[in-house]
Amino acid sequence: MNRETSGVTADKPCLPPFSEEQQRFLLEDLLRDVSRSFYLTLRVLPVQIRPQISLAYLLARASDTIADTKVLPREQRIQKLRQMRKWSSPGLSKTPQLFQEEIERVSEAIQEKPESAAEAALMRRLFECFWVLSVLSDADRQRLGDLLQTIVTGQIFDLERFPGETEQKLEGLAGDDELDRYTYMVAGCVGEFWTRMCMAHLKELEGWSVGVMEEGGVRFGKGLQLVNILRDIPKDLRIGRCYLPVKDPRAMLDPANYESIRPEYMKWLDRAVEHLDAGWRYTMAIPPRLWRLRLACIWPIWIGLKTIARLRIANPLDPQKRVQISRGEVYAIMLRSFLAVRNDATLRGLFQKLRDAASRR
Repeated sequence: MNRETSGVTADKPCLPPFSEEQQRFLLEDLLRDVSRSFYLTLRVLPVQIRPQISLAYLLARASDTIADTKVLPREQRIQKLRQMRKWSSPGLSKTPQLFQEEIERVSEAIQEKPESAAEAALMRRLFECFWVLSVLSDADRQRLGDLLQTIVTGQIFDLERFPGETEQKLEGLAGDDELDRYTYMVAGCVGEFWTRMCMAHLKELEGWSVGVMEEGGVRFGKGLQLVNILRDIPKDLRIGRCYLPVKDPRAMLDPANYESIRPEYMKWLDRAVEHLDAGWRYTMAIPPRLWRLRLACIWPIWIGLKTIARLRIANPLDPQKRVQISRGEVYAIMLRSFLAVRNDATLRGLFQKLRDAASRR
């Protein structure tokens, strides 16, 4: 397999001369401010794929900001997400100057009342993010564009499927297939993109089977998204969204009704563990010498399993008791994994302890 370069294309479009310092600000300083804990995962990635995956995160975070803002009515948010999907299409993303005014208008609208200073900074720099996308290699731009097309489609689905903003207009997903499709659109596709980017740029992965590893990457992403969904049920219910396929979503507003949905909840916790098992097989297929890539996969799996273990013994409908893994626990996971990252036997032992705890009812 031929390795690809990750630099700019030879036929770079005529665009404002953003400096290397500006690009570093986007992919390091701004990234740190908007990604919080996930920044550590992005920073540990091998240098060959770090800029592309970091840029993908920034653009996905920008689309998420548009989807969630309360400054714009729902229909306007959907319209602007459709615009962003157009801008990110692989054929058009090479010429973002064609959409510069549209991009800046979207950015200005969000900046009027941002949720945070970091989001305001990201929206101010949105055109620059698209500029960096435009000067990636053609193949990388195609991969990243495909990813954004899917993520934005998932965000539009979210807004259309759940038309309300409060618990008075609470709606639920129709069934298991709809939840599975949603987890693919907003997270499973990230594992697919991650796999394609790794295989394109890391010669150590020449022995990987494309189909097998892409499937593992998809399940990895789905598992992490399920953990988020199962942890955030109280918050989502109160903005009109029930992702868990149950007969009566409104009953979930009362924590006392947990036992009535417990079998369904446990089923999806089990599904999350199964997906993270696939993510672990994916991780252990990474050669030890790619220890940075291993760590970037280990950390979310181990944090996810610790979260599942706590969700097993909590009342996940109680809005006063949100399950969280502390910063100290995250740092402990990072230290243990760093010391063991090149030793497969030790890694498997540490994983098994976490998995056993996450599977215990």
